[in-house]
Amino acid sequence: MTAARTQLDRRDLDAAQATVNAVAAAFSAKVVGQLHLRESMLIALLAGGHLLVESVPGLAKTLAARVVAESVHGAFRRIQCTPDLLPSDIVGTQIYEAATNSFVTQLGPVHANIVLLDEINRSSAKTQSAMLEAMEERQTTIAGVEHLIPEPFLVIATQNPVDQEGTYPLSEAQTDRFMLKDVVRYPSAEEEVEVISRMDAGLYDREHRASPVVGLAEVRHAQHVAGSVHMDRSLIEYASRLVEVTRFPDDFLSAGIARVIEYGASPRATIAFCRTARALAMLRGRDHVVPDDIASLAHRVLRHRLILGFEAASARITPDVVVDAVLHAVRVP
Repeated sequence: MTAARTQLDRRDLDAAQATVNAVAAAFSAKVVGQLHLRESMLIALLAGGHLLVESVPGLAKTLAARVVAESVHGAFRRIQCTPDLLPSDIVGTQIYEAATNSFVTQLGPVHANIVLLDEINRSSAKTQSAMLEAMEERQTTIAGVEHLIPEPFLVIATQNPVDQEGTYPLSEAQTDRFMLKDVVRYPSAEEEVEVISRMDAGLYDREHRASPVVGLAEVRHAQHVAGSVHMDRSLIEYASRLVEVTRFPDDFLSAGIARVIEYGASPRATIAFCRTARALAMLRGRDHVVPDDIASLAHRVLRHRLILGFEAASARITPDVVVDAVLHAVRVP
């Protein structure tokens, strides 16, 4: 009985890994490089969370999100955030229909499997709150009627760190709602040459859409398998200690680093560590989490949850520098 159960579990793991490998291959067939972003998107998708991406314009974020949605046969919506964007433009509204003398509910673009919020910090605080509420509750309420958002549901929000004029920065409480934050770097010269080659070959023409390689049911199964990956209690304690260091920096970190930390990470960080570590372990073909899975995710889990004081900018101490210090301060189990 035990052997049969183990074999079945192994088959489930293999099937789930085949699903994510197929999506990863479809991603790389269209997007040049950006392997770190690909991993972050797959982790967020498997863990049932959302992803905040910081990068300058033109680094294929929209293409990456669209390819993932098309490869899983999911609905994709892109929302260009602007200061005049209203909450109803995102969640939906009721429209009067003269022919029937009644109001008809029109669902907004958030009702999709993968939603790209381009330059989320350009929308007003009210609109940001409406979107984040939909992300958290996975439903919208229009005229008193609740409308569920389809599963799987992944929101990828982008921020441009260069142009800050006319923006409404996300509050610390709102950024905490994102499970991961990734920072996308410029491509190498070789990768840019490959982009031009693919463009000349017509790979980015509208008719060359990515073909579905898996179904939404297979993605939901992979999510279930990822949630079942074993994580030893000692590793949960390791993740919790990493978060604890950010809350009491004076007890663990050097004075130069500790003094720039105003507030540490919330319990959502520990939850994110556990959920994403299981997803990463599955991506790496294991049915259990190892310490390196947690360490690999530390920057993506913590960088947007740390609130640094004004001294950090003058001393050129970034959140990533603080996370490096946190990793060195906690003994690996």
